[in-house]
Amino acid sequence: MNSISDPTLQPWGNERPTYADEQSYPLIQRCLAGEETAYVTLYNQYGGMIYRLCYSLLQNREDAEEVLQDSFEYAFRKLANYDANKSAFKTWLYQIAVSRCHNKRRRKWLPTFSLSQLTNLDVTDTDSPTPVETMQLTEQQQVVWAAIQELSDKLRETAVLRYYEGFSYVEIGQILGVPTKTAESRMRLAHKALRESLTEQIEP
Repeated sequence: MNSISDPTLQPWGNERPTYADEQSYPLIQRCLAGEETAYVTLYNQYGGMIYRLCYSLLQNREDAEEVLQDSFEYAFRKLANYDANKSAFKTWLYQIAVSRCHNKRRRKWLPTFSLSQLTNLDVTDTDSPTPVETMQLTEQQQVVWAAIQELSDKLRETAVLRYYEGFSYVEIGQILGVPTKTAESRMRLAHKALRESLTEQIEP
């Protein structure tokens, strides 16, 4: 029996694209070959995290659901344009979703963070809340919400991608279409502004 590591059995052949992964890349190839079930599988793999991102940015269930569907419809139409030598598929998909959130946003963002997150730039919260969970926010989280609302759109956006999604600054730069240094600078400014705004709350 041939090994699964045999390059002739991989969808990328003998030369693996820089950002190809063993889960999404084969699905992408199957989608491009016209396999409908592959589209469903790819959607199921990323749908939940894209919805959480959209809801974190839009804070409206209907808007988030609409942007979710719009993002995947566009991604599937443009799937042949995805280049695994330029970015990971997740990064490419997030770039599409963030762009559509920009177009859809009708209200200020209300992302939720715990106060402890503000003590370290590298702390990552991978469990952004569902719509039901946001109805059960603590008083402290609501205070953080108020501080988040005072940030500019660009700083809020960067903070969500860093705190919620745990993206590196290189990936954030790719998603937002800015240099890595710009992403780092925005995160520093967001972090500084939040800490200054919440000084009384985070002091022991």
